[in-house]
Amino acid sequence: MNRHKTGFSSNFSVDGVALPARVQRTRIRHPSFWKKIPVDRHAVLLFLLVVMVLCTVFRTDYAGAASIDTPKDSWGVLGGYGQSFPGWGQTTQRVETLDLVPRYNHLVFADIGSGWYRGFHSILLELPVHFVVSPDASSMIGMNFLACYTFVAGQEVRPYLFGGGGPVYNFADIPGMKAGWNGNYQFGIGLEYEMTQSHNLMLEVRYHHISNGGSDEPNDPLNSCKLLFGITF
Repeated sequence: MNRHKTGFSSNFSVDGVALPARVQRTRIRHPSFWKKIPVDRHAVLLFLLVVMVLCTVFRTDYAGAASIDTPKDSWGVLGGYGQSFPGWGQTTQRVETLDLVPRYNHLVFADIGSGWYRGFHSILLELPVHFVVSPDASSMIGMNFLACYTFVAGQEVRPYLFGGGGPVYNFADIPGMKAGWNGNYQFGIGLEYEMTQSHNLMLEVRYHHISNGGSDEPNDPLNSCKLLFGITF
């Protein structure tokens, strides 16, 4: 078999007879070819988050059977206001939202640490709806997987830290930001006040980032700050 090169193309022949193009296309390509295959980064991120949540939520008892402990879990709902700030990172637009965030709180590890940092670890599953009021009247919906640590040294007021992310679908017409699927990550701090045995009041401040991870253009991110109030039940 002889191989003749012309420029950047490669032609194959057997005994001087060129092989048909269909046969030539079956040859093994250079490994760099696979690097050009597009990867949905948000799908990968969501898959990793789901795996992390499942590995944390599903715990094994002494009999070796998988189980989910839910007696200490709780539901909650938060509402508030968010705004992006032009010049914060690569943000170019001031976007204002009214936010409604249903939340499920699953306890994972209780009674961690001692002293001032004694607390518990939980996973928060949220289905936020962001009502965009400026510059376009529209909405964004998403799903958040957040890890949370709550300090319980205080009697009535308990601070907590949380962070995570998930997918976001954008219906709004925001200059520099593509409509459709995006991703978000966020972290924040909160205070929880025990009002009754079954209801707690919540106050949170969050940093919130939305972009498509460079998978498409345009991709001007939204770096926002959100102030939320809520109640558990």
